[in-house]
Amino acid sequence: MPRSIRIEYPGAFYHVMARGNRRESIFVDAADRRCFMQTLGEACGRTGWRVHAWVLMGNHHHLLMETSEGNLVAGMQWLQNTNTRRFNVRHGLWGRLFGHRYKAVLADGEGYYYETLIDYVHLNPVRAGLVNPGNGESVLDYPWSSVGGGHALPARRRPRWLASDSALSAFDYSDTTNGRRRWVQRLDDRARGEVREQCGVPVRDPDRDGRLSDLRRGWNWGSQEFAERMLKLGGKVLRKNRHRSGQASREKRAHGEEEARRLVQEGKLEAGLSDQDLSGLMGSGARKVAIARVVWEQTTVTMAWLAAHLHLRSPANASQQIRRQRLNPPVLPKSLQRWPHLSRNVA
Repeated sequence: MPRSIRIEYPGAFYHVMARGNRRESIFVDAADRRCFMQTLGEACGRTGWRVHAWVLMGNHHHLLMETSEGNLVAGMQWLQNTNTRRFNVRHGLWGRLFGHRYKAVLADGEGYYYETLIDYVHLNPVRAGLVNPGNGESVLDYPWSSVGGGHALPARRRPRWLASDSALSAFDYSDTTNGRRRWVQRLDDRARGEVREQCGVPVRDPDRDGRLSDLRRGWNWGSQEFAERMLKLGGKVLRKNRHRSGQASREKRAHGEEEARRLVQEGKLEAGLSDQDLSGLMGSGARKVAIARVVWEQTTVTMAWLAAHLHLRSPANASQQIRRQRLNPPVLPKSLQRWPHLSRNVA
């Protein structure tokens, strides 16, 4: 059976679910979970994603994300590959961490459909028996979700990529101590009042085909009007040339490379470097490594692209130099706020 197409467009919402290979655990310990969250934050920085809800379970995770640009596929590829590599290095393993393909259900980002997804994600630990409301436990007690890990926290303690403003206001709660407390209380009331196995799962409409519009199994979660709009977008994708060398592939690469080129030009200006200066610097030159680091953190281009465009000798050298500078960044003047990694005082 051929794979279903990925419909991507600016402002799209997705319910993303990814399981471990052979349904095995993707988190051995808390350090693995922290690593995944760090990697997710980096992916958001590269792609402009906003995450509205997340939960890490044993052998899978759930994300409700919004893509400001049509870059779900590129971002997920980077997220999963990077997390797999870091997991394998940490545990001395090799091979796949995730199963064959992540599930990405297109979702209506407003009203009932958005609200049900928010609750569905956050009540996963209740359905799994990891939180027992009957014993006085709260969803806030589970540390690996965007309840205790974000929305219930003051704004200064949350990741910048977490869309707490939308998650709270959707239920008419303010982003204040009292508003956040009442928002958590609402979730706890649901957890106590519903059957554990179905907690947070919306009642299925018998007149709707669950293979098409379903929060977990369908290809979209939204109204009939929403589904029709998505079908039109899907038709446009299918009409394009999807061959590796075709137009669709060029369009998929456009944002990452376009933004990378812009950042390189801006970085050269901030660092006081001409094209000739850039090519003349050593492969470990701190200023051009700093430019490469910014581009690597904020786009989805490869190390090979960075090595070629910034004269860093090879993809392996580019990776090594960026890693070294991340561990030991140069001392910088306060004036370089936009480009905090650059200094004209380094080689």
